[in-house]
Amino acid sequence: MRTAELDYDFDPTLVATAPAEPRDAARLLVVDRARGSIEHRTVRDLTEILRANDQLFVNETSVLRARLALFDTARDRSTEGLLLEPGVEAHTWRVLVRHAKKFHDGDLLSLRDAHGHDHGDQLQLIRRDAEAWIARFSTGPSGGGIATLLERSGHTPLPPYILKARKDRQQSFDDDLDRAEYQTVYAQESARASVAAPTAGLHFTDELLQKLADRAIGATAITLHVGAGTFKPVDVDDLADHAMHRESYTVSTDALASLRRLAPLRAAASARIVAVGTTTVRALESLPADALTRTDAVNASTDILIAPGFSFRFTDALLTNFHLPRSTLLALVGAFMGMELMRETYATAVRERYRFYSYGDAMLVL
Repeated sequence: MRTAELDYDFDPTLVATAPAEPRDAARLLVVDRARGSIEHRTVRDLTEILRANDQLFVNETSVLRARLALFDTARDRSTEGLLLEPGVEAHTWRVLVRHAKKFHDGDLLSLRDAHGHDHGDQLQLIRRDAEAWIARFSTGPSGGGIATLLERSGHTPLPPYILKARKDRQQSFDDDLDRAEYQTVYAQESARASVAAPTAGLHFTDELLQKLADRAIGATAITLHVGAGTFKPVDVDDLADHAMHRESYTVSTDALASLRRLAPLRAAASARIVAVGTTTVRALESLPADALTRTDAVNASTDILIAPGFSFRFTDALLTNFHLPRSTLLALVGAFMGMELMRETYATAVRERYRFYSYGDAMLVL
């Protein structure tokens, strides 16, 4: 498809800079594909909208403190970094560094925490590849491994459009607050490897999940670690020419068992798999053909590009936020609900002033 088909008129004042309070008070635009209808509700209305035996599939990955405030003491200058993925060598990561070409192999940069404090943690630049620096972390006097270092000296990796909107509106926020808000209530600390949150899940509270469970609407966890490529713009004319990023995912034996249990219920139209977020869709639709007959978990990676014409195997309904124009996420939504209906839905959301992007409102496509 032509990338231009993923454009829409957008008002930047609709970018949300903070989540709804409480989370499940966010607005929910409900779209019924069969009827072509659009309804305005709130996320907490999921208890009324979904049916008994429907099953939520959620991404329980946890957000790494992947944004870095770096200081080059030798040249008395500051810069920023964003972790991409662990390197092949011990204690190394691939890191995007602002003004990367101004630095050299061996440069040693100190880390400043979100309050400007230097704990002695450092990052040494080893060499550059085509996209990023390969760098090695070293801890200061407080010690600990890389995970501890990042908790101490890393920043919440909020998307650039939130940071820009806050700056344009002269809003200030505490990173400690963002650490709590830019994380789902079901995120597992043991799965802390994402550089962006699976944001559709930010709308859930423990209370809402319990109310859904009380109505026989369960939740099954999978894991897909969100990479920085999720923010990569599509800068080619034909979407098929876009180089997709690769992300690792795990679908446990329990999750596979849940899929097997749901298969006859779905065939009888008495249950639906409700994918919470595009990351969940990517994991489910990347499962191998023999997934439902396997007795072991699926641990793999995917660079799947879901666009109109894609045949969905596991996704019956989709809960998702509103996405950037010309993005692969928008292409996925268009593939699921149809491009014409998606354009109508997004035009409605802009007209009705829904809040957009990571901290924004949501839509449920049935």
